[in-house]
Amino acid sequence: MFDIGWSELIIIGVVALIVIGPRDLPDMFRTLGRFTARLRGMARDFQRAMEAAADESGVKDVAKDLKSVTSSRNLGLDAVKDAATRFEKWDPLKPAAKPAAARSAAPAAATVEPGPAGDAAAEPPAPRAAVAPNGPATEAVRAQAAERRAILDDAAARLRAAQAGPAAAARDDA
Repeated sequence: MFDIGWSELIIIGVVALIVIGPRDLPDMFRTLGRFTARLRGMARDFQRAMEAAADESGVKDVAKDLKSVTSSRNLGLDAVKDAATRFEKWDPLKPAAKPAAARSAAPAAATVEPGPAGDAAAEPPAPRAAVAPNGPATEAVRAQAAERRAILDDAAARLRAAQAGPAAAARDDA
């Protein structure tokens, strides 16, 4: 409250010892302790009186009702929060989760995506599991990703061909 450190307390104690004297110092501390006890008691009584007045006027009941009315659970905001959390974790490129019964009934069939045309040296991509049908927005995102993948595969094939060209010419010269 007053932000008094140990050094300030020592200085105050030395000054009090010099000014008041060693005989009267214990009486002064006793009087100061009684005074602070009375102040604390008065503050406690005032706080209790204010709480009693609030209880009589019904402020606590109104505050409790207001809290219950504006709680996120009563307003349905907890469901919105859950939906927002699920949306943040959603990945449009990830296949939709299948129900447990569908997963156990039909094993996932592996399909292999073909590489770009004219790329005989390219390794075949890893097999992808069959996916459940999704909405049009997800399919559009998938189509864009497939286009990007095709462009990158074509660029990689051209790069490999360009790098293999000088190496093949060097082998022919030797």
